[in-house]
Amino acid sequence: MNSQGDRQDLRSMRRFAMQLPVQVKLNGRETLATTRDVSARGVYILTDHDGFASENSIEFTLTLPPEITMTQCIRVSCSGRVIRVEADPRGKFGVAALIDHYRFLDSSEFES
Repeated sequence: MNSQGDRQDLRSMRRFAMQLPVQVKLNGRETLATTRDVSARGVYILTDHDGFASENSIEFTLTLPPEITMTQCIRVSCSGRVIRVEADPRGKFGVAALIDHYRFLDSSEFES
């Protein structure tokens, strides 16, 4: 049995539905995407690009808005691995990824 409900039961961290901008590195190039949900250990990204595959490494940068941080925008650089890729009915791709490492970026590291 591996239904959506079973998958949710296996999660150890609560997921929060958040549509956040995310820059994802794919084949040496950066692409813009949006998160669907985020937890302390993982993220689900919606993207137009289909170059992702399970077990591949992934690097991405989340931008947390002032509504969440209660201050200024904060960017978080993350690395991890793709655990699942799904096509959705709208022609986008859902990328579920585990976060292995992250670090908060200093404002001097922001791209202009």
